[in-house]
Amino acid sequence: MPRVLRSFFLIINYKTLIITALAVISTYVCYHLGFLAKFPDMLVGVAIVFPVVFSISAAYTRRETALQRFSDFKGHAIAIYFATRDWTSDKDNELPTRTRELVRDLLVRIRYMFNADHEKEWAENEKKIYELFSKLSALTMEMRQHGVQSGEISRVSQYVSKMIIAFDNLKIIHTYRTPVTLRAYSKVFIYIFPIIYGPYFASTFKDYSAHLEYVMPILYSFILVSLDNIQDHLENPFDDVGEDDIRIEEQEIIALMK
Repeated sequence: MPRVLRSFFLIINYKTLIITALAVISTYVCYHLGFLAKFPDMLVGVAIVFPVVFSISAAYTRRETALQRFSDFKGHAIAIYFATRDWTSDKDNELPTRTRELVRDLLVRIRYMFNADHEKEWAENEKKIYELFSKLSALTMEMRQHGVQSGEISRVSQYVSKMIIAFDNLKIIHTYRTPVTLRAYSKVFIYIFPIIYGPYFASTFKDYSAHLEYVMPILYSFILVSLDNIQDHLENPFDDVGEDDIRIEEQEIIALMK
């Protein structure tokens, strides 16, 4: 139950309350001033709901792709660790320990990078990440000194390459999101629609029993703003805010490297 409530309050927040209050006030003023109009209901679906649902679908697809790329990164990192631990003929070496530390540092840096607020922090973290990749690549070459054949070292080098590709995919997913113009369009209409539809809501007052006149503006406001909040939480799957975010927990992955 606490998790359900937490999820509920992520989509019902202060924006929902503000827009709902403005919609009710607009409806009240229009009714008492006699501003009544019959606007088409389909306008809501065409102008607002369809673009928002499209944005949610695109953000969800992007999140699923990010999960796949993160799984690739995790899987190849663990494969490199197993190679340094199991493929060497000389077991008395520090390669597994150093691999584990490099993977942990990579995950920490990636998390910091995706949560960075400024371009300078982003650039610094990205530079350090590629430096860690370089160290990991150099470490695989040391396996030759511990009895690993060239063909097997080449395979491990490919694992490093696939980790870099997975990271770059995650970076692109983080940077290129739903088109800014589409998001701006949706937000403008979501926030002004319940207000400019005041004459329409006021014209329906006679269709409802007493004390139920404001049900429609309240429902419209809750539904539209909630959809916008859902899209906001899916838009950045790395910000550790929404319930559906991708958690980069280095300790969980390092715990598998024993």
